[in-house]
Formats: sequence, C-alpha cells, structure tokens
Amino acid sequence: MKNDYELILVLVNSGFTDVVMDAARAEGARGGTILRARGTATKEMQNKYGIIITPDKELVLILVSTEIKDNVLSAVYKAAGLQTDGQGIAFSLPVTDVVGLKFE
Repeated sequence: MKNDYELILVLVNSGFTDVVMDAARAEGARGGTILRARGTATKEMQNKYGIIITPDKELVLILVSTEIKDNVLSAVYKAAGLQTDGQGIAFSLPVTDVVGLKFE
C-alpha cells in the first residue's frame, strides 16, 4: 500500500524525549518510538561546534504524514535543537510504504 509519509528522526540528549514528543504532538504527530543510543563525537567536534557533547542519547522515531512533516520538524528543532539543553539534531526520510497504521 503506497502512502505519503515521512519518518522524522530526532537524536537528543538522554531525558529530552518528552520535550520532543510534546512539540511533535502540538503539530499533529500522534506518537513516536524511543530508542536508547550512545554518541561517539570527538573533542574536535565539540570544539568546532562550541557545545558539550554527552554520550548518552535517545533516538525518537516519529512517523507523520508528509503534510505536517515540515511543521513537526521545525517545532521539534525549536524545542530540543542544538541551541537547547537537548542538543538535538533532527532530519526526515521519505517512507514509501506503510502497513498497520491508519492516519485520518
């Protein structure tokens, strides 16, 4: 079954997933999946971007319709982006097939 969906991926410091999901839900996302992750950035990367990089991360996967993807991505980045304590990065990938979900 072909669909017009996007997968938004948000990598944030551990403990900031509620901030991400609150921002996403405010723009129409219904839910997400949270995975534990570990960052591997070097001191050079910390110096280049002027931020302290903590190794404990969480990855939030949010499936949304293409219609709301830009709004959700923007809201998530404003709430938990690099300039916040969440130090998150967010991006999306197109999803061509979805089964088992119904968006109305």
